[in-house]
Amino acid sequence: MTGFAEKRFDSRTITAKFIIRTLNHRFLDWSYRGAQIGEVENRLRAICKKKLYRGKVDVFLELSFLDPRGWELRINENILQEIFSSLEKFSSEGGKSINFSVDNLFSIPHVVELKRKNLGKGEAVFLERCFEKTLDEVLKARMKEGKEIAREIQIHIQNIKRVVTRVEKLAKKQPALIKEKLKNQLKELGNEAFLSEEKIAEEAAYYAQRYDMAEEVARLKCHLGYAKELVSLKAEEPVGKKLDFLAQELYREANTINSKSQDIEITKGSIAIKGAIESIRQQVQNLE
Repeated sequence: MTGFAEKRFDSRTITAKFIIRTLNHRFLDWSYRGAQIGEVENRLRAICKKKLYRGKVDVFLELSFLDPRGWELRINENILQEIFSSLEKFSSEGGKSINFSVDNLFSIPHVVELKRKNLGKGEAVFLERCFEKTLDEVLKARMKEGKEIAREIQIHIQNIKRVVTRVEKLAKKQPALIKEKLKNQLKELGNEAFLSEEKIAEEAAYYAQRYDMAEEVARLKCHLGYAKELVSLKAEEPVGKKLDFLAQELYREANTINSKSQDIEITKGSIAIKGAIESIRQQVQNLE
């Protein structure tokens, strides 16, 4: 599922702005950009894993440090002394005064290094709390989208159930249909007179058993009941992967019914079921 949140937080020593974006993905894919926070990033990832099970998660952090004591200034005195000596020599020999500003100092490589000290324990905890609050906003958006998807899946489930009920009724007529087809085939071949009614009934019973689809219909009903339970709005656990597996099982049963069908109406029903299942399979990719 998709989600987006952007929040700004202030403490005594730092200002943090988190931007979190989530997109659909089969697994949990973490991506972090922004301020270097060392081990704290791993702790943020751990928080994310506790609340999200799959999806592409992009996290951006912008930090502003308010306390000057959090910075470390390093000056390479040897190189700086060489620079000043060379400038002094050039100035005296050329008879010209050379102005050297602080900006010039920072622009020379390896002379001055301004580095942020490692985050303190309190700052790390602050960032974790800020991240969690921002992530909660993302989860709210994802939950809203998830409910809409669940409603759509429930509609597909109801449509499939109606078709399965119709197929079940048609399947009960299949033995008589098979018997009638067998009689017609024998009549066309001119062999009807050589087979007794009892023998025709035996052959029809054999084919009726071979093409019986009672088990497939029963399994379809069972899978549909479980799918409906999973997408109910009361469910709190992740259901995306389970529904994906169920959709595969439903598709398999629909295929078997199609292969056993001796009635064009059953074949049409099987095609309708497979179409609805395909829609479900696409939508469950967006569910947690």
